[in-house]
Amino acid sequence: MSEIITRQVVLASRPQGEPTDDNFRIVESPLPACGDGEVLVRTIYLSLDPYMRGRMSAAKSYAEPVPIGGVMEGGAVSEVLDSRHEGFKKGDFVVGSTGWQTYALAKGAYLSKIKIDSKIAPLSTAVGVLGMPGMTAYTGLLNIGQPKECETVVVAAASGAVGAIVGQIAKIKGARVVGIAGGKEKCDFVVNELGFDACLDHREDYLAQRLAEACPKGIDVYFENVGGKVAEAVYPLLNNFARVPVCGLIANYNDSAPPPGPNMAPALMRSILTKRLTLRGFIVSDFASQRDDFLKDVTNWISEGKIKYREDIVDGLDNAPRAFQGLLRGENFGKLVVKVADAN
Repeated sequence: MSEIITRQVVLASRPQGEPTDDNFRIVESPLPACGDGEVLVRTIYLSLDPYMRGRMSAAKSYAEPVPIGGVMEGGAVSEVLDSRHEGFKKGDFVVGSTGWQTYALAKGAYLSKIKIDSKIAPLSTAVGVLGMPGMTAYTGLLNIGQPKECETVVVAAASGAVGAIVGQIAKIKGARVVGIAGGKEKCDFVVNELGFDACLDHREDYLAQRLAEACPKGIDVYFENVGGKVAEAVYPLLNNFARVPVCGLIANYNDSAPPPGPNMAPALMRSILTKRLTLRGFIVSDFASQRDDFLKDVTNWISEGKIKYREDIVDGLDNAPRAFQGLLRGENFGKLVVKVADAN
């Protein structure tokens, strides 16, 4: 095979606050031939997700940051062009963290073959409802949230890739579900298309008052994707023994200093004690052993019409930095995916 030149989006500098165009650079690099256990892939769909903002920071976290000059990290759907790993052959479609680039050389041990029935869902869903975001929703809600029939579940970022699936699974489990989203269009989608019982626009005034009215029996499960003023409105309404899966805190991802305002810590700690609350942060890989159950259940729910999803697809790798900046501002509507190339 002739030499492959891959087009890459690399981290040019670490953001101070909100990422800008200057924090990214587009380069072209040659890829070596496959070594033992390696697979050469062509990127079809690149997933853009909020966690990537943390990878741009040098702050200590659960994963190493992207080095300056390194390819931006991200999950992708790819086609195998060449393989020296026994588990993959040319023409297979795979998913893995191969980064923001048109071609990649990856260790086969870190890739998974895609087994999606095209009659049920398109290939792109391997980085969406049938990929990491969907599994995050499924495992976080069912393992930590544990919704019960007739309980009240509140979901932050309810129209997003994770929140939309959380709410629909909670409805399948018999809960009453209230979403919080940004804007009337998203709230209408959450109620009319996804089947939530209510949805509040966090951009409107008096969120705490409106949330209390929407949750007259309090809140039993709060799926945390946002933090900030949304969390401040939710926590006083938590019932005894409420469960809070903490998936993300996107409201503060671009902060370069602690946000102004009241310190919630003393009141929250008292509530944790007196209400016997369970707050647990999690990473989807904590529940890796449940992947087969997730795929079986969610695929069945999609085929039965119990779970719906929306994708926001951007064309071209060069548009990934701007699309990612918009994601952090809440400009996307549904799972944000970059279409890098056509599937054969």
